[in-house]
This record gives sequence, C-alpha cells and structure tokens, in this order.
Amino acid sequence: MTRAAGELPLPRITPETGFFWTSGADGHLRVQRCPGTGRWIHPPRPDSGPKGEYTPVPTPVSGRGTVFSYTVNHQPFLPAIEPPYVVAIVELDEQEGLQLMTRLINCDPEDVRIGQRVRVVFERHGEVFLPLFEPDTDVNTGAAA
Repeated sequence: MTRAAGELPLPRITPETGFFWTSGADGHLRVQRCPGTGRWIHPPRPDSGPKGEYTPVPTPVSGRGTVFSYTVNHQPFLPAIEPPYVVAIVELDEQEGLQLMTRLINCDPEDVRIGQRVRVVFERHGEVFLPLFEPDTDVNTGAAA
C-alpha cells in the first residue's frame, strides 16, 4: 500500500473485515456475534467454530464502553496525527472482554482515566470509517449530588 506523506495509514477492506471498517457509514458500530452462543467476537474472523461450523453475524452494538487501558503518545510517529494523542483499549458494554484498540479524541489526554465512559464516533476516510471514541457526556458519572 502506498500513501502520500502525512496521510493516515488505513486498513485494507477484506471480505472478513469490510463490515467493520464501513459500518460507520450509517453511524453504527458493528461487531460479529455468534448465532449459536450469542457471544460477541472481535477482531473479525471468517468463522467462530473450531471446524467453521457457523458464521458470525455482523451486528450493531451500542457504541458505548469504558476505557480498559490507555497510553498517551507524545512522539510524532504519524505525521497525520499530532501528538499528544491517546491510544486506548475500550471494552464495549455488550460483553466483558469485548475490547478494541482505538484512539480517544475530543478530550485532553491528561484527563483520560481507566474506567472512563466513552462512546464511538467515526472518522471518515473515503469508504473507511475509523471507529474512534470520545468521552460519553450523556451518562451519569456516579458523582454524589
């Protein structure tokens, strides 16, 4: 894959991952779900059985979750992303252990905390919609009144 200097490297759309990278077109994050067990599966894969006996189904999720882990990057590794920026593992609400790596945006990197509530937003690059996350201001933080 070639790209001009300063452009963000984008994922390749394949038959197995296309639904994930393009699902932001309608504003919904999709993750595979096993029709047999109901378990969510990420990253995408062509089958979930040891012998491929069933095919996971791309299914919309809430797009909400919590910061499971994160790091603040201060190095200019990618010219398209100005540091500092947050690389995080977000655990989606749908299932314990259902996690994806992403960037957190629309917040001060120094304010990010493990357990922080976040929601998906999409950054469009042609047919690719990168799922990024931002603080979820629509939730009760649990603070005492």
